[in-house]
Amino acid sequence: MHAEGPVKASDFFALPNSLAVFRSFFPADTAPWEWLKQIGPALDVHLHAPRTPKIPAGIHVEGRVHIDPSVTLPGHATIIGPAWIGAGTEVRPGAFIRGNVIVGEGCILGNASEFKNCLLMDEVQAPHFNYVGDSILGNRAHLGAGAICSNYRLDHKDVPVHLPSGTVDTGLRKFGAILGDEAEVGCNAVLNPGTLLGPRSLVMPAMSFGGVLAAGTIARVRHQVTLVPRRA
Repeated sequence: MHAEGPVKASDFFALPNSLAVFRSFFPADTAPWEWLKQIGPALDVHLHAPRTPKIPAGIHVEGRVHIDPSVTLPGHATIIGPAWIGAGTEVRPGAFIRGNVIVGEGCILGNASEFKNCLLMDEVQAPHFNYVGDSILGNRAHLGAGAICSNYRLDHKDVPVHLPSGTVDTGLRKFGAILGDEAEVGCNAVLNPGTLLGPRSLVMPAMSFGGVLAAGTIARVRHQVTLVPRRA
């Protein structure tokens, strides 16, 4: 990821061949958060003939949904379109997919995890109790159990991006996180709105992180312990 100059989607990931049908909507030379605005339009164009395999009785499917026949489906989940779920992906029990979701090949959409207006590239893992809203996860990105992509500021203002070169106004009221290829987020970590994680970067467990994390670096919590005498 470049420290100076405009930030480009290609600094974080490359759209995989499994999602090549959507390529015209996601140019590599634009800011990655601009891709969030294109998820809905991309699905509107390419879901004109959605495909669904035999759906287990306990799964609720609503709207236009494309599910590759090789997708593993659980006994119960909710899938609300528009949504595109690629080959070899595993949907686990209790998953909630609620509109404008594009998923590549070989992903895990986890137990009691929620996905909304997001793009997941190949082999993304969000396996346990995750929230992925208004976010993009690069190839082989991984969220530990309970990791959250927070997408809405408490003051309800538009979400900015704080780059090393200055603050950028994204114009997005809801914007979670951008995770580069092979980025890792530890268990119970929270990514604050507008977070950018470079490829192969890592956020340690149980911390709140916001801002930009450069490629190949680790964000750690610096614990400060104050010793107080215990009263009898």
